[in-house]
Amino acid sequence: MTDRLKMTRRTALAALGTALAAPVFLRQAHAAEVTLKLHHFLPAMAPVQKNVFEPWAKELAEASNGAIEVQIYPAMQLGGKAPQLADQARQGIVDIAWTLPVYTPDRFPVAETMALPFMVTDAEKTSVAMDTLMREFGQDEYKGMKPLAFHTHAGGKLHTRDKGITSTADMAGMRLRAPNQSTGEMLTELGAEVVFFPVTEMVVGLSNGVIDGCCLPFEVVPAYKLQELTSYSAMPAPGARGIYTNTFSLVMNERAYEAMPEDARKVLDDHSGPALSKRLGASFDQAEAGGEKVVREHGNEIVEIPADVIAEWRKVSEPIVANWQKKLDDKGYDGAAIIKRANALLDQG
Repeated sequence: MTDRLKMTRRTALAALGTALAAPVFLRQAHAAEVTLKLHHFLPAMAPVQKNVFEPWAKELAEASNGAIEVQIYPAMQLGGKAPQLADQARQGIVDIAWTLPVYTPDRFPVAETMALPFMVTDAEKTSVAMDTLMREFGQDEYKGMKPLAFHTHAGGKLHTRDKGITSTADMAGMRLRAPNQSTGEMLTELGAEVVFFPVTEMVVGLSNGVIDGCCLPFEVVPAYKLQELTSYSAMPAPGARGIYTNTFSLVMNERAYEAMPEDARKVLDDHSGPALSKRLGASFDQAEAGGEKVVREHGNEIVEIPADVIAEWRKVSEPIVANWQKKLDDKGYDGAAIIKRANALLDQG
């Protein structure tokens, strides 16, 4: 055998040995071994898709050398309605779903706990707190699902048409769209006339005067041009907790997760969990700052709700929190421990 043939043979054998030693998904980098369908309810241009889901999908693909492909389906493109998203993941209709626990009231009570009034600082810190709370108390809530992340948006503000709200007296008779049940209960106790309906109907309601305002974070404002439909935004004084937040869950079908190759599961695990929860929260803080900028540039007046007024409102909300604690107890949880831990996590943040 000539030296040249020997060299060629040694080179081929070395290449074969390297290929055999490589992880499975590295050997098949040109064809995804795992394709995951991620379904959510917001438009494709929503900040959460552009700033988190798309980069996350790219990172999973790169970290697995192409073995994991995440296909994103926004705006309920795979069918159904937003409150059905968790069940779509549980039943395997989709692989991953991003949804809000409050869409199915009382079904995920631990995950809903931080949607109580005044359970939010900023979105990043509150998301970290929620992720910790769910790991400590809420592991059994998502049966049939593999939680990938939990998070919240930034604290809601009061956006109104004709006057800014800076006191309890200002609340009297105001017709306000509430973002969730517990916040609606608090606003009612403060003297507002509360209505519940989807955001799209809220826009119509503001346009024709059916409602005087709404309670939402700034990040929602640009998408629905609320800066053109309202003139005032009221936000708590610096250092005070936000009026409310809503909680979110990113969950995966458990069978789909278990069916993944071990090395692919490790990639997914390494890019999920607390770090992803924190990242999602930070993205909502960024969107919050952008929404506030839009409001200011439009010329709307942003007023401050004094700390003593916020303290008064928190006092009013105490019976609502107590009722929620009882609801947790009735479902077999230690309601007092969960609420105490949630507040401690927020305070240490």
